[in-house]
Amino acid sequence: MTHFSGLSAFSITPTDAAGRVDTAALARLLDRILRAGADSIGLLGSTGGYAFLSRDERRRAVEAAMESVGGKIPVIVGVGALRTDEAEALARDAKAAGADGLLLAPMSYTPLTEEEVYQHMVSVSAAGGLPLCIYNNPGTTRFIFSDSLIARLAKVPGIAAIKMPLPADGDIRGELARLRAQTPKDFSIGYSGDWGAAQSLLFGGDAWYSVVAGLLPAEALALTRAAMAGERKEAERLDQAFEPLWSLFKEFGSFRVMYAIADILGLCRVVPPRPILPLCPVDILRVEAALGSLKLEAAGRASDA
Repeated sequence: MTHFSGLSAFSITPTDAAGRVDTAALARLLDRILRAGADSIGLLGSTGGYAFLSRDERRRAVEAAMESVGGKIPVIVGVGALRTDEAEALARDAKAAGADGLLLAPMSYTPLTEEEVYQHMVSVSAAGGLPLCIYNNPGTTRFIFSDSLIARLAKVPGIAAIKMPLPADGDIRGELARLRAQTPKDFSIGYSGDWGAAQSLLFGGDAWYSVVAGLLPAEALALTRAAMAGERKEAERLDQAFEPLWSLFKEFGSFRVMYAIADILGLCRVVPPRPILPLCPVDILRVEAALGSLKLEAAGRASDA
């Protein structure tokens, strides 16, 4: 569980218009996460645009990451693909490059059954030979993991964790208790959905799989540490400072907002992969205002790059 606890910071993957990874820019972003003291890096997750990249570019990204921060911080690599054999190949690539763990979402064009997802997860886990985190992301995959499927997968050797979305009914405490009762003691249960991070950690979640930490790792880490220490007032105070940003994440999708943040802070000059379009100038001003609530100084952040 050590790779799947605390703050996991998910970086964007800077690319050019043709989808070629800017490995130097990626290394700079990952180094900032390392220096901030995050517990792990999430590479090629949804924030990292894995679905927009070829296998060769995904391999280049992992190799660049391991060259930059490998051995200094755990790196968890997303290996989702439409076909099982493609996901298996990506898992082997990640292991060969030195990754520490895998993250797997059940991508599909045709809706999948529970048995199909189970067999897919088991096959990719075996092929990769690294601790695997189930990526439960119904917002993009349209597949919802049942409690019984999670419990079944949690018993598979090598499947060590799950990255959960925030529950629709908001009952994180109840969901955690329910899943804990059905999964092994060492099975890690963490959450994404940045606006619910503080509550998920306060209620005993093992990890925050954070979008915002990919570019604002120090600020996200302060929130993580306060919540995991049970310091509710401090965690809620820090979470409140993020609230304008959370609102923009909900309105535009965190993927678009993260590219705007990278540009505003001068961390890298890239745009999202097409067909995703960048935010318009008026909305970028709103992102700047939201960053102001965190008392960030763009010039100071840019100098870190």
